[in-house]
Amino acid sequence: MSDLEKQPRPTTPVDPLALSQKIKRWGAELGFQHIGIADLNLADASNQFRQWLAKGYQGEMDYLARNVDKRAHPAQLHPGTLRIISVRMDYLVKTTDSEQVMADPELGFISRYALGRDYHKLMRKRLQQLANRIGQHIGEFGYRVFVDSAPVLEKALAEKAGIGWIGKHTNLLHRDAGSWFFLGELYTDLPLPSDTNVNQHCGRCTACIDICPTQAIVAPYQLDARRCISYLTIELKGSIPVEFRPLLGNRIYGCDDCQLACPWNRFAHFSQENDFHPRHQLNAPKLIELFAWSEEEFLKRTEGSPIRRIGHERWLRNIAVALGNGSKTAATVRALKQRQDHPSALVREHVAWALEQH
Repeated sequence: MSDLEKQPRPTTPVDPLALSQKIKRWGAELGFQHIGIADLNLADASNQFRQWLAKGYQGEMDYLARNVDKRAHPAQLHPGTLRIISVRMDYLVKTTDSEQVMADPELGFISRYALGRDYHKLMRKRLQQLANRIGQHIGEFGYRVFVDSAPVLEKALAEKAGIGWIGKHTNLLHRDAGSWFFLGELYTDLPLPSDTNVNQHCGRCTACIDICPTQAIVAPYQLDARRCISYLTIELKGSIPVEFRPLLGNRIYGCDDCQLACPWNRFAHFSQENDFHPRHQLNAPKLIELFAWSEEEFLKRTEGSPIRRIGHERWLRNIAVALGNGSKTAATVRALKQRQDHPSALVREHVAWALEQH
């Protein structure tokens, strides 16, 4: 269903170029670090996406194979769409050094994007405010807001909008901002001038490919999600394949290795959004303490966090693997044994594996 500002169109014709410049200024005032405008030609990106699906690289993420045509043709997802306003919001904050956390076997590593509040609501609200501002200026127009919530080729759209280029690790990169940012879209029926792609600047660098613990980047610009630690700890609902468990180290929710290795992230900017700052000391948490959380405590401490989506069962599964890879101490063994008879077969299996490692 379209969100519309019920205001009459002004009688004076709108200058598309002037409006696009205003939209970019308003977006910056709302806290977006980059705003670009894309046309709807996604032929190359959609063909690559179909090839990726054909290889089965999506694993259990079956939703990615649904509505492929709507991803390829934005006007099918939201009728009347002519242009897409793509936005970037930086999320990197000053916190405990990631390499320091990953080097300490008593700590658990959580992907930096998930340390604070869930970004979806924040960005949706800001995009809605941007739409309201446009409506106040020009009157009624058709639009729809998306933030990682529908069949949208967001990285391809952001690339077309000039926000960056898709790097060899398949994340979007910007020369002056690296890759520590979220993306959002405003599908609109406004005939705005579209921006142009930026050149790729990965060159001969293979840092992201070389650093990946599970070799999930099977070739430049090709990610086999089934091998990716972010997939294994977040998207995968069942057992983590035994071959990958030792490679997870102490990563209990997501993985940032390819971003940490990328030279362009030397130029990343710190976010000014308070919502993205770490909560509940999850920037450097002790594994044994996290493993002791009851389901009630897990739900309370992850309220408003993207971590909550995996549920308590997978949370314990991931931490059990990290404990199996970690310090071989009496306290670790004692913590694992307290979960040996957990009601979940999934938890029991990974606890048993962890105990075998000790």
